[in-house]
Amino acid sequence: MTDDLPTRHRTFCRLCNAACGAIVTAAGDRVIDVRGDRDHPVSRGYLCPKGRALGAHHHHPDRLDEPLIGRGEQRASAGWDEALDHLAGAIETVVAETGPSAVGMYKGTAHYVESAAVGAGPAILAHLGSRQWYTSLTVDCPAVCLVAELVVGHPWLLPVPDLDTRLTVLVGTNPMASHGHTMNIPRPKEWLRRWATDGELWVIDPRRTESADVATVHLAPRPGSDYLLMGYLVRELLRHGADRSYLERHTTGVDALAAAVEPFTLERCTRGTGIPGERVVELLTKIRATGRVSMVTGTGLNFSDKANVTLWLTWMVCAVTGSLDRPGGMWFNPGYLNQTHRQTWEPRDGTPGPGPASRPELPERFGEMPCAAAVDEIESGNLRALVVLGGNPLIAWPQPQRVARALAKLDVLAVVDVIDNDVTALATHVLPAAGQLERADIPTGSELYALRSFSQYSERVFAPGADRRPTWWILRELGARLGLDPAARRDPGAASEAAVLDALYGSDADRWRALHATTNAVVTPERPHGWIHAALPDQRLRLAPAMLIDELARTRDPESRPAELLLTNRRQLRKNNSTLADGHGLARSAQPGSVLHPDDAAQRGIADGDPIVVSSAHGELRTVARLDGRAVRGTVSTPHGFVEANAAALVSGDAVDPATGMPTMTGVPVTVAPA
Repeated sequence: MTDDLPTRHRTFCRLCNAACGAIVTAAGDRVIDVRGDRDHPVSRGYLCPKGRALGAHHHHPDRLDEPLIGRGEQRASAGWDEALDHLAGAIETVVAETGPSAVGMYKGTAHYVESAAVGAGPAILAHLGSRQWYTSLTVDCPAVCLVAELVVGHPWLLPVPDLDTRLTVLVGTNPMASHGHTMNIPRPKEWLRRWATDGELWVIDPRRTESADVATVHLAPRPGSDYLLMGYLVRELLRHGADRSYLERHTTGVDALAAAVEPFTLERCTRGTGIPGERVVELLTKIRATGRVSMVTGTGLNFSDKANVTLWLTWMVCAVTGSLDRPGGMWFNPGYLNQTHRQTWEPRDGTPGPGPASRPELPERFGEMPCAAAVDEIESGNLRALVVLGGNPLIAWPQPQRVARALAKLDVLAVVDVIDNDVTALATHVLPAAGQLERADIPTGSELYALRSFSQYSERVFAPGADRRPTWWILRELGARLGLDPAARRDPGAASEAAVLDALYGSDADRWRALHATTNAVVTPERPHGWIHAALPDQRLRLAPAMLIDELARTRDPESRPAELLLTNRRQLRKNNSTLADGHGLARSAQPGSVLHPDDAAQRGIADGDPIVVSSAHGELRTVARLDGRAVRGTVSTPHGFVEANAAALVSGDAVDPATGMPTMTGVPVTVAPA
């Protein structure tokens, strides 16, 4: 018990990019209550179960409290100077023996939201001369960035629904559980109901999700067939329903696009997707009548082997109707700080960089190597030292048993994390990071993909406990020992957290001061339209990138009656990837389990709750059956992010998209049998 009087702290949740406002009540060094902030101008009191578990996560019994050096019985506690000196020395030995490219870093989901540490990892690698930078992007959504780069010339410019949209289509995404993927949406039920009430909301997903329950219409295509629907819509809209004035002023490649989608007839669409023809025509008619449309995609598409062409075609539905960067369609949020529309950039054309030595056929994109190649790099001896920042390769990368063997083989495996886990167990160096309540932050992942232009600044609720340090400090100290800004080591107090954030985000002094002047989020009414067109050469979107035209022509339609079940994925409300997958602090924890249609289960002698084995050509996982009549027959919906029931065991680092290196994680043929 503590005698300290309770104090209330306004902050925001960083367990996903929605960045919902939270009120944390603390007594001394203990969190005694977490609830939504009713005065927050964006989330308005909403806080999902993940956010309400912030206190329990902060007090997790497996919190990392002190630096550790060594593996197994050789592991011992160390002070920070000893641990960082030892780590820097080990890295320098690897560089001396094999070269700087033998050193790499992996950035996981938790590190994306550490605003003061942005850019620190790549800066260290650049100083050493290594390109071995990996992030969870390449096992999550590289197609999203590739399509943006090919169409608008910038991988991070992703449109979100305009506030005045009257027709919203969600494709392979379930914001009710995920709060968006490349669209950040607090209060998801309220927004989805608004879209359904003010206009229409269509959900396209093989499973009748929580979002589909709120929708005007739900269409259930076969996994991996969405591109057939989108190709048909683009074909017919170009024939009747296109905004010709918009296309003439703002696009190139209309004729090439029309030729590419000409084979996408209604008969081909319905045969491949399994969607009745009258429902397909109904959607087409609705788009024509409304004039503009918002299309939002998510993990269901990104994990597919057809992600590139499907995402591109959803962009094209918006483009041919004049809905991109226009009121009532999709808008490009320029961000509250360091606003994109005030900057200039050299538009990229999608040309990749050279891939890793062991997998030269896989490209470097967006300054990143594909995670699917990391194990090959380790096994070949090209990668000998790896620093893991807020991620779990054993869950995120394909073939976890192979990953575990590779990580154990590394000369150096340094893990910067908050909670002890199966990756820290393999590490040579464990560096305990401050949790989100122990650091100041702004929502770096929310600004560009939010429905409104906003930002917020939060002071830390607690000073870092035990012997933890903020990640920015850990990387600064490591970089100093490796020769990057050695003055930082001579004067450890030279950079405070406030100074680091100010250097990174303070270029717009007025807006930065406005953030610091309030304890709440700052929302601006501005919603600029047309700035993307103005920033591009000749103000033109590229509708027909040769890479995507060629890939579409090579794409084979899915079988209408596959012999095996097809793996699909899903996100869950009570965890974000692996975070909170152990259920700690949740009143009702996220549960592993594969969702089957009751008829598919009955054919295999499986009842609800039975232990089952799900097998693919690449491996198997043991889990439990969850029967749901809302699932599409012929599918097995399995969430990722669990250690034991690891969906990554069903996919391979060899079965990847050659354009992005993304492993195919949905639409994979599987068998299901009683365990």
